[in-house]
Amino acid sequence: MWRNIFPPLQWIKGYSFKYLENDAISGLTLAAYAIPVSMAYASLAGLPPQYGIYGYLVGGLFYAIFGTGMELAVGPTSAISLLIGTTIATMAGGDVQRWADIASLTALVVAAFSIIAYLLKLNSIINFISESVLLGFKAGAAITIALTQLPKLLGVKGGGTGFLERVSTLISQAPSINLAVLIFGLTAIIILVAGERFLSGRPVAIVLVIASIIVFSTTSLLNSGFTVTGFMTPGLPGFHLPSFSLLDVDGVIPLAFACFLLMYIESVSAAKTLAQESDYEISPRQELLALAAANLAAAFGQSYPISGGLSQSAVNSKAGARTPLSLVFASVAIALCLLFLTGPLKNLPEVLLASILLVAISNLFDVKGLKSLWNVSRIEFTVAMVALSGVIIFGILKGVILAAIASIVLMLRAVADPHIAFLGRIPGTKRYTDINRHPDNETIPGKLLFRVEASVLYFNVENIRNHVWGEIMRSGDSLKTVIWDFSTTPSVDIAGARLIKRLYTDLNAKGISLKIAEAHAGVRDILRLEEIEHLLGHISRKISVDDLVNDIPQPSGKVD
Repeated sequence: MWRNIFPPLQWIKGYSFKYLENDAISGLTLAAYAIPVSMAYASLAGLPPQYGIYGYLVGGLFYAIFGTGMELAVGPTSAISLLIGTTIATMAGGDVQRWADIASLTALVVAAFSIIAYLLKLNSIINFISESVLLGFKAGAAITIALTQLPKLLGVKGGGTGFLERVSTLISQAPSINLAVLIFGLTAIIILVAGERFLSGRPVAIVLVIASIIVFSTTSLLNSGFTVTGFMTPGLPGFHLPSFSLLDVDGVIPLAFACFLLMYIESVSAAKTLAQESDYEISPRQELLALAAANLAAAFGQSYPISGGLSQSAVNSKAGARTPLSLVFASVAIALCLLFLTGPLKNLPEVLLASILLVAISNLFDVKGLKSLWNVSRIEFTVAMVALSGVIIFGILKGVILAAIASIVLMLRAVADPHIAFLGRIPGTKRYTDINRHPDNETIPGKLLFRVEASVLYFNVENIRNHVWGEIMRSGDSLKTVIWDFSTTPSVDIAGARLIKRLYTDLNAKGISLKIAEAHAGVRDILRLEEIEHLLGHISRKISVDDLVNDIPQPSGKVD
C-alpha cells in the first residue's frame, strides 16, 4: 500500500547513479524552459509573473513524491491560466491581492475535488471527455489565447471582453501598430520556432530572455514603446492559506471544477503518451492524489491551479529525464533564480512573453487531428466544432462545461439509439453477422435474428422496440420465430426486461415465438428476477444462436 501511495518507493530501488546526471540536466533544462513560460502564463492569468514561477517551484516537488509519470512536468498551463484570468476578473474587482487570493483558493478547491475523486475512485472521469471534444476545446482555447496576446505583439492596447469585440478593437487600433515591437516579437517567434525544430530540448527561450534583458538594460530600446514586466518580488513564496470569504468559495466552485477537468484530462493524457513511449504504466487513480498534492502546495505557495502538460513534459523527456527526481532539480534551480536573479527580470519585455506564449500554444491547434476527424466521422467533427465555438463565443469556462456536456450527450446518443444488427448466416459456417453489411449472408426461412449492440436501458427501449417491431412487420406472415442474440448486450435494467416481456406478449398474440441466445450472467439474473424465464423457457449460457436456428432443445434444470 505504501509503495502505491509513494511511487518513489518503487523506482528508487532500481535507481542508478548514472541516472543522476540525466535527471540533473533535464531538471535544469526544464527550469530554463519553465521560468519564461510560467511568467507568460501568469500574465495570462492576470497575476504578477512570480505567481507562475511559484507553481513550478512547489508543484513539481509534491508531484515527484506522489506521481507515477516518470517524465511528467507539472506547472501552469495556457488553458487553465486563461480560465483563471477571464473568470476571476469579474470577482476581484481590480484588487490584485484579492485576485491572487481567489486564484490560490481555486487551487485549494481543485485539490479538494482531486482528493474526493481519488477516495471515490472516480479516475474514469477522463472517459467522459471524448478526444473529439478535447480537440475542439484546445483549438478554441488556442484562438482565444492568441487573441489576448496579439495586442502585446502589435504594441497596441487591445481591449474588449468577447471574441468579436476583441477582434473589432484590434482592427480599429491597426493604424497604431508599433513596428519596432512587432518586428521584435516576430523575430522572437521565428527564433523560438526554429529552436523547436532544430534544437529540440535546448533552452532556447531562456537564452532569448537573457539576451533581451541585456539589450533592454544596456540600450535605449525601451524608449521605442516597449513595455516591460517591471519589479518582481524576490525570494521564495510565503506558505500560508489564502485569504477568502465563504462567498468566494461559492463563486470558485464552478471555476475549480472546470480547472479540475482540464487538469486531470491534460495530465493523464500527457503522462500516458510519455509512458507508452518509455514502456511503463501509470496509475490514473494515483495521479489524482499526486495532482491533489501539487495543487494543495500551489494553494499554500501563492500560486494558482497547476497541471501536467505535454509541452513542458516533452522538454523534460527530451532532455533525458529518467525519474521525477528531475522535477526536484528543476525546483532547486527555480528557487535559486527567485532568490538571486529577480532583479534583472524587471527589464524583460512583455512582447517576448507574448511571443513565447504564442509559440507554446501553437500545438493546441491540431490541424492534422481535426482533418482526420473530418475524414473519419463528420459527426465527431461537428462535436469538435461545437466545443471550439463554445470556447470562442461563450468564454473558456462555459466552453469547458459545454465540452463536458457535449461528451456526455455524445455518449448518451450512442446508447439511446444503438445499432441493431439483423443477422444472417455466413455461408458454410455456424456464425451469424449483420446482413446489411454482408448481403451474401444466408437468411433463415421463417426466422428473424437480431442483436442490439449496447445495453438495453430505460432510455433506449422504445427505439429498440420500434426498430425490431418494424422489421417484424416487414417480415410478413411467414415469420414463425424471433431470435434475440444477447452476446453484444452487457446489461439490462428493469425497463429492458419488461421490453422483453412486452415483445414476447405481442409476438405470442401473432403466433410467433421469441427465443434468447447467449445472454450474459447479469442479464440472465434480472430476467429470472422479473419472472420472464417461465415465459421463454430456461435461458442458458450454453445455447448458441445456431442451436436456436436449428431448433436444438434448451436444457432445463440447474440455473447457470
